[in-house]
Amino acid sequence: MTPFRELDPLLHSQLRLAIMSILISVDRAEFTYLREKSDATAGNLSVQIGKLRDAGYISVSKSFGESYPQTLCSITDLGRKKFAEYVAALGDYLKSP
Repeated sequence: MTPFRELDPLLHSQLRLAIMSILISVDRAEFTYLREKSDATAGNLSVQIGKLRDAGYISVSKSFGESYPQTLCSITDLGRKKFAEYVAALGDYLKSP
């Protein structure tokens, strides 16, 4: 039996995995969109976005649009790579006898 690959602990958090799953399928997403789709509180979402940004998995840009601040997130090349590795490792677990 092949030993299981370690699952990336950064992506193994439910909310961080949700953020990455949303961002993998879009060019970029605004903070409020991520909050609505993940059903997270603004504070918790902000903390988890910060962890993903600090790891280089996502990029975050802030601007001011239509009289309110806007935070846009997008997945980086490193984030795409790490997400693919995570999905592949998880697939190994699911294929296990």
